[in-house]
Amino acid sequence: MRNATAADVERVSSIETEAFSDPWSRSAFERLVEEKDPRVLFEVACLEDGTVIGYLVAWFIMDEGEIANLAVAPIARSRGVGTLLLGTAITAARRRDVGNIYLEVRDSNAAARALYASHGFQEIGRRRRYYRRPVEDALVLRLVLPES
Repeated sequence: MRNATAADVERVSSIETEAFSDPWSRSAFERLVEEKDPRVLFEVACLEDGTVIGYLVAWFIMDEGEIANLAVAPIARSRGVGTLLLGTAITAARRRDVGNIYLEVRDSNAAARALYASHGFQEIGRRRRYYRRPVEDALVLRLVLPES
């Protein structure tokens, strides 16, 4: 795991396109690297040779966090990479004294839902027709972090 750099954007964008039917633009990832906002966590998971196999984008504002984007390359799925990425976000949230972490996930994304549930995220709401391609509800999940 390491901070994402401009050199990672092409690979991250490629994974994004493979993982999501309504992907973020390449320029969105470029802006994250360029802006270096201290409230943003943009991390990549890499193989020993440096190949990016997953990434995470999270925001932290005051005492709340949001997992904005998390994806793993198809060739690296079911190998613990998602767990590593999510754990990195949770650790960063604890360091920043965040009390709650939120995220949205497609209702049909059973693998992601299982990952989040295994880390203690619970469904707290539903956003009807949130996703566009295809149109689908988003489940709003929250993880409450104990005070340190």
